[in-house]
Amino acid sequence: MNTTITGRVWVFGDSIDTDALYPAFAMKLEIPEAAKSIFYQIRPGWTDLVKPGDIVIAGRNFGVGSSRPVAQLFRHLGVAALIAEEFNSLFFRNAINAGLPALTAPGVTELFEDGDIGSFDISTGQYRNETSDVSGRTAPLPPMIQEILSSGGVLARLAEQGYLPIELLDVLRSGAIPVDSSTNA
Repeated sequence: MNTTITGRVWVFGDSIDTDALYPAFAMKLEIPEAAKSIFYQIRPGWTDLVKPGDIVIAGRNFGVGSSRPVAQLFRHLGVAALIAEEFNSLFFRNAINAGLPALTAPGVTELFEDGDIGSFDISTGQYRNETSDVSGRTAPLPPMIQEILSSGGVLARLAEQGYLPIELLDVLRSGAIPVDSSTNA
């Protein structure tokens, strides 16, 4: 797995909750439709602008709230990574479990603007704003989390290790993540 993620960045503020990321009305929709509602109250039309490989940067307490499976929506949109000054711990774990890199980098929102190109190495913690030539460093992701990410998420990792049916790997890697949205709260 290449541990460096490079892409166009989108910068958001502090305390963005899961209701703003996955609103209640969208939970009744299939993932492709629900993904169109990310940030719809904060930044209407954002999902029409985001492209596969883009990176979301946010402030403190990103993902506070319920345990809604927001990472699946970001993955559907092709978001390559989430970088935040601070994550809600449950949200962080859900992102990693879904195979979406999430790196904590205090002060990162001050170094980037929408549209900049950012490069983040999750194994060293080094990051760089390629547009403004500013760089920083944070704690890298632990090796076990990197292993989960390299497998494509916790379920894929368990399937690789023989704890789940290997057939599940094909489903997970195809992006057709089986979800019953009627059970999400």
